[in-house]
Amino acid sequence: MLNKFKKYEHSPSFLLFIGLLSSLFFTVTFLINRSISLDGGHWFYSGGLRLVYAIAFFTFGFIVFKGMSYFKLIIKEYLGNFIFWTVAGSIGFGGFYSLLCYSASFSPAWIVATTWQITIISSLFVLTFFGKKLSKKIWFFTIFIFTGIILVNLSHFESSNLEALFLGSIPVFVASFCYPIGNQMVWEEKKKRKEKKEDLGVINNSFVKVFLLVLGSFPFWIILYFLSDPVAPNTSQYISVAIITIISGILATSLFLYARSQATTSSTLMIVDSTQSSQVFFALGGEMLFLNASLPNTLGLIGIAITIIGLIAITKSK
Repeated sequence: MLNKFKKYEHSPSFLLFIGLLSSLFFTVTFLINRSISLDGGHWFYSGGLRLVYAIAFFTFGFIVFKGMSYFKLIIKEYLGNFIFWTVAGSIGFGGFYSLLCYSASFSPAWIVATTWQITIISSLFVLTFFGKKLSKKIWFFTIFIFTGIILVNLSHFESSNLEALFLGSIPVFVASFCYPIGNQMVWEEKKKRKEKKEDLGVINNSFVKVFLLVLGSFPFWIILYFLSDPVAPNTSQYISVAIITIISGILATSLFLYARSQATTSSTLMIVDSTQSSQVFFALGGEMLFLNASLPNTLGLIGIAITIIGLIAITKSK
């Protein structure tokens, strides 16, 4: 059974499925963060509490399921490469997530989720910066997907507040670069060690990579606390952030990093990254289901159709 599973690990269709599953879990972040904001919770604690919960949950899981000796290896990896994990974590988790939490204070979940799809284009530039060569087809279909996302955004433009759209969009735009940069730094580090025939050790584990990124961002959050001077969180925020941490922070991120680790070419890496565009549809569906949002208009439905076609097409690209 395991061998049959491994046969599909590197296939574009399998990576697409795992990427979409992680995207579904990621969407919880947008919906709950918006709910926290509407309830008066400060954006810093939406991110800061997630940091604390994630470290606690991961530590408990590693010790219980892998043993104390394995957890010591993880800490050894962190301390032995402290600068790398601090930089990668501060960018890939600290900068990325704090900006998303901040944007939720000004924009509804669907605006944040839609604007977040700029990461599709951002990922192209990040991969190019790291020396990856992408085919013209990948560029074409990625822009095709992004066009669909723009149409979805425009379909809701009339009901949007321009100021909120601006304040919610700029932080997300910056975050769209932070996330792929942090992830790609981890991917490159693993590749570098493999080429040098060094022992990859614990970083072969997707959960470990997430934990190290979160742990590495700890200094970032300490500095941000003094800069933001937040008010204390209420009970509801503690519970909400705990839910986000498990569903989005642990499950979604681990699945996403797993899919990226199985990508053997720049094209398949782009396929995994492009699946995150589905978050806008999951967010719209979530708001329709839980917040009584209306069905997208004709322009929005066209945008959805274009994006789905693009996602299918990009899996066929070489």
